[in-house]
Amino acid sequence: MNVQTVILLAAGEGTRMKSTTPKVLHSVAGRSLLGHVVHAVSQLNPSELRIVVGSGREAVEAHISTIAPKAKTVFQEQRNGTGHAAQLALAGTTPKGTVLILAGDTPMLTGESLAQFVAAHTAGKFAASVLTAEHPEPTGYGRIIRDDNDELLRIVEEKDATDDEKFIFEINSGVYAFDGEKLAASISKLTNANAQGELYLTDVIGILKSAGESVAAVMIDDFTETLGVNDRVQLAESAAMLRDRINEHWMRAGVTIIDPTTTWIDSTVQISNDVTIHPGSTLLGATKIATGAVIGPRTTLTDCLVKEGASVLESIATQTEIGEGATVGPFTYLRAGTQLGDASKAGAFVEMKNATVGTGSKVPHLSYVGDATIGEGSNIGAATIFVNYDGVEKHHTTVGDHVRIGSDTMLVAPVTIGDGAYTAAGSVITEDVPAGAIGIGRALQKNVIGWVLRKRPGTKSAQAAERRNT
Repeated sequence: MNVQTVILLAAGEGTRMKSTTPKVLHSVAGRSLLGHVVHAVSQLNPSELRIVVGSGREAVEAHISTIAPKAKTVFQEQRNGTGHAAQLALAGTTPKGTVLILAGDTPMLTGESLAQFVAAHTAGKFAASVLTAEHPEPTGYGRIIRDDNDELLRIVEEKDATDDEKFIFEINSGVYAFDGEKLAASISKLTNANAQGELYLTDVIGILKSAGESVAAVMIDDFTETLGVNDRVQLAESAAMLRDRINEHWMRAGVTIIDPTTTWIDSTVQISNDVTIHPGSTLLGATKIATGAVIGPRTTLTDCLVKEGASVLESIATQTEIGEGATVGPFTYLRAGTQLGDASKAGAFVEMKNATVGTGSKVPHLSYVGDATIGEGSNIGAATIFVNYDGVEKHHTTVGDHVRIGSDTMLVAPVTIGDGAYTAAGSVITEDVPAGAIGIGRALQKNVIGWVLRKRPGTKSAQAAERRNT
């Protein structure tokens, strides 16, 4: 794709968001608004990317350094319109080839549509092209004015439009392609003689047209791709549309999504075929789901790897690896650093953190496993607590292969349970248990006969005891 320079306009105040976060940094479907646009234009492989920043400069530039480290940022201190922003981005340069200019708050735009637009611009050898759409509710958008030959005549902003022009449904998307040299020669001629007193990038079209240059309006089929985000209502609307687009993509790729309306998948997630996703599930970040896995219902996975045939039911997991055929849930919480081996189990009401569970090992229910390594084929009894924190530091517990931890055991780290060892139910284990041994860490039981009758006379317990003793 012959695109020399891409200029992203991301300097807006975003006042309608009513947020301390710059508008372009608000997230939807796993990327910031700006991140979605950067992702789309990256598919064009431009020679250079320039991003005009303004409001929240430091935060925006920090974000850009992570999503587009090679991009050049340009600071627009005084927000004097889109034309002024483009002037700053082009200052001191005369770009060759095609220059693509678009806003940084249009998350619905796809790389495919941009490629088609640039291809049409290039094939027509136009000095300038603008991407347009038929919008059912065009209020607020610039209108496309065509001549008697149905060719682009000019673009008029909403505030400068006549009543008749406001009834035009073809809108300016804010996406432009220019011949770089002709753009550089004409953009200096912009004036602020308009309702907003700003330099409009749209006026470049009229300048080129007046100079006898060829300009074009290229209409996109799906107007939703052109939608920008100016407030939180539009942010939510974009999220819903992206949800539907993403879910449709995965269903056509062989993923079963039982209820797409309650399933939210980030654009950064990867899913193999023959995965089943049940209602109320959310897949976020860099999550990857392998073939045959079953997710949900009511499951949230963030930056997780789920291997083939695994099952995650009504659970939450973050930065966790779940092995082949492993089972998780229900009501399980897997925190960062957890690794479940193949055919392992993290069952009902289990919490794990920074823990490795070996192949075939099981933590079936009601347990906390923190900062631990569990070997292969071991079983952790109900209500077992890995006591990893002494109030100052975290400590590690090691459980060997084929170990049996009795119910209601407390493993006070640092401690090691050797291969094949047992612990007795109700034990507090503070010392290492050698391989093949049983660790018993509980006081000797003592029954005080008649205690209830003496200490709790007249209670229902005492009455029951009296009846039993008579």
